[in-house]
Amino acid sequence: MRVPLSWLRDYVVVDLEPEVLAERLTLLGMEVKGIERWGADWRNVVVGELLSVEKHPRADRLSLTTVRIADGQEPLAIVCGATNIVAGQRVPVALPGAVLPGDRRIERTEKMGVVSNGMLCSGDELNLTGDADGILILPPDAPIGAALTDLYGDVVLDVDVKPNRGDALSLVGLAREVAAITGGALRWPETDPVEDDRAVAELLAVEVRDPDLCPRFVGRWVDGVTVGPSPDRVQMRLRAAGQRPISNVVDVSNYVMLELGKPIHTYDADGVVERDGRRALVVRRAAPGERLETIDHVTRDLDRDTLIIADERGPLGIGGIMGGAGSEVGEATSRVIVESALFDPILIRRTGQRYGLRSEASLRFEKGVEHRLARLGADRAARLIAEWAGGSVARGRTDTASAEPTATHIPFRPARVNRLLGTDFPADEQRAVLARVGIETETNPDDAVVFVPIAAAPKELDAAEVGRDVLVAIAPTWRRDLAIEADIAEEVARIAGYDTIPAILPDTAMPAYRPDPLAVRDVIRETLAGAGVSETVSHALVAPAAAKRFAWAAELPRVSGSEPPIGRLIHVTNPLSADHSVLRPALVGSLVEIASANIRHGRDDVAIFEIGKGYGRDADLTREWWRLGIALTGAFDPPSWNRPPRLADLDDAKGLIELIGRRLGFADLRSTPLTDEPLLHPGRAARVVATGRDGVMLAGVVGELHPAVAADVDLRGARLIVAELDVAGLGGGRLSDVRPEPPARHPGAVRDLAIVVAESVPAVAIADAIRTGAGPLLLSVDLFDIYRGTPLAGNEKSLAWRAVLQAPDRTLTDAEIDQTMADITAAVAAAGGRIRT
Repeated sequence: MRVPLSWLRDYVVVDLEPEVLAERLTLLGMEVKGIERWGADWRNVVVGELLSVEKHPRADRLSLTTVRIADGQEPLAIVCGATNIVAGQRVPVALPGAVLPGDRRIERTEKMGVVSNGMLCSGDELNLTGDADGILILPPDAPIGAALTDLYGDVVLDVDVKPNRGDALSLVGLAREVAAITGGALRWPETDPVEDDRAVAELLAVEVRDPDLCPRFVGRWVDGVTVGPSPDRVQMRLRAAGQRPISNVVDVSNYVMLELGKPIHTYDADGVVERDGRRALVVRRAAPGERLETIDHVTRDLDRDTLIIADERGPLGIGGIMGGAGSEVGEATSRVIVESALFDPILIRRTGQRYGLRSEASLRFEKGVEHRLARLGADRAARLIAEWAGGSVARGRTDTASAEPTATHIPFRPARVNRLLGTDFPADEQRAVLARVGIETETNPDDAVVFVPIAAAPKELDAAEVGRDVLVAIAPTWRRDLAIEADIAEEVARIAGYDTIPAILPDTAMPAYRPDPLAVRDVIRETLAGAGVSETVSHALVAPAAAKRFAWAAELPRVSGSEPPIGRLIHVTNPLSADHSVLRPALVGSLVEIASANIRHGRDDVAIFEIGKGYGRDADLTREWWRLGIALTGAFDPPSWNRPPRLADLDDAKGLIELIGRRLGFADLRSTPLTDEPLLHPGRAARVVATGRDGVMLAGVVGELHPAVAADVDLRGARLIVAELDVAGLGGGRLSDVRPEPPARHPGAVRDLAIVVAESVPAVAIADAIRTGAGPLLLSVDLFDIYRGTPLAGNEKSLAWRAVLQAPDRTLTDAEIDQTMADITAAVAAAGGRIRT
């Protein structure tokens, strides 16, 4: 869009240099693609005063003039062929050596025996107006000798308005953006015309048969007009803005379109059929076979998808695209109908493409026009027609819309805006920034819960984000592009200035590739397979009896953030067999059946694992959870020539769990006795939990299958160790990042402790006591031996621990070590133990 700055200044004060203004508009999202010095091609053209105008002695159609271009300088004799000049007028004079638009050079020449020292210029020769027949008459107060560029030169910005900002495709719209930059006030042009006593309803009728495609049609009536050239000032503005002046009435349409962004069409009222004493317009779809000669004098075949403006005789124009030749305003026009309508943007774009007709008007309809501009545009056009072409404006307007849309209310959170932008703008500053572009804000009344619109559907704010933390932006009717909270954030950034947003690098490294969602699962498989455990895959559908028998009764520990594995059994509506009719709630039953089948077939040594799902229905929700199951029986270490076989026991299963925890980077694996689970041996079962940076990362149960259950499944006397674990990331997650630590710079102190406790005291209680007593100086503590026998009592055991004490910043002194050991001794005593000497 071409924007003459002299025209723009009618609506806002512009004190910035053109280059600075162009840069600021570009930063505001209105990219200025070029700056043109309008009038830069008028070289050596000045203002002159006609002293005399006489007939040429040898040519009837030429005049011999004398022109004064400066005080005290000899007047110039110039031969001219125009007939609209008289002495005393001030006119543009191209001096010898001048250059005009089109690289036309003016020299001293002889015309019919008389030397002409330059040329008097018409508006067309200067590309200022459309008048090529007469000399451009300048205002009487134009300073003699002044360069024409100083009077009528201008700066024209070529602004690229983006598709979502149809409101800025006008002088007023861009003035609003400039006002946001400078803090100035926007000045609206006068729109209300002077009306006579006749009611427009008595002269004009409008019927819209498809309001979805034409939501509003506003009509005005002006008669008594005299069609002729527009005022020179208007023609100059239109030329600078890239429009060709045609006539005063037609120029009004282009002027209002550039000024307000509202396309206007004018009809010769005498070209519209009268019905019931009124000129009647109908907005409808074209009928098959209808044709229209448009104002470019091309006859076009219309189709059913074309919206037309018609009367009883037929089409008068293609809605929003082009008018028809039959109702075109011409020199004989005296009565004018002003059309200011709104059309569906998609319809206009498709129609324009179908007929190969794209114009400045259709471009604005495609981007969307503000609803109230239909009324304002009609009023402004009627006012300008009356001013430029004379005539009288009928009272009122024909308007097919009953009301104008209200402003859109968009809740937004200032804190969320700052998070999106990476800024720390206070709420009041955000409100002030938005007010600069006409977006008023208000607080959330009565601390009510509000909904923030997002791209797909409204999202209710959290309880912490209601009340004073939420503001409501009142988007003005011309901002059709504002709909959701993110739009408000973008507007804050745009108006405050993108250069005010601090440059902040991401605080996390970007991944070199997309993480494998099966990484945790694959590591567990590799780890257990490396430990000699075979993977199995079993049916998720089991028999109802097996599903009930092997459902965990005790509340099992679980990973932080995971849902509990609860719910009733899910039965298949049409199962293939009774043995596969229920989705299993746990993996342990499937592993027990596999171990039983191996034992029955003579394979007594079994070490298997499975990664699978458990299922349940809670109310109307179907739930599923990923689990790791392990089963061990028979010899865990096979016999060799130098050693007998070693049967798998609870410690082997716990060792596998510790191995998985270390491989996944989980620390502090702990176990506590489990006595309330009917599936497991009450004295040989435990809950296990491993923690990580994000809380509990591995949790579950491990133990020996209860002898009664083992007898029911025919394990033939074998002891079966089972475990079922919830592991973070098992269903889909990435591995924890490896964080290497530098070796310690100071040596540690190793101390072995033999602690006697009752058989009922678990080792984990003593480990906790050692950690409590040692405090931050304890680097690690490990159990390396358990002793029972003389001289201990029958109900006692001795637990041998190796503790490593170390400080990160110094070597511990003997006194510090002795004090720490004393604290450990006291903590162990409080836990029911004593140091064995």
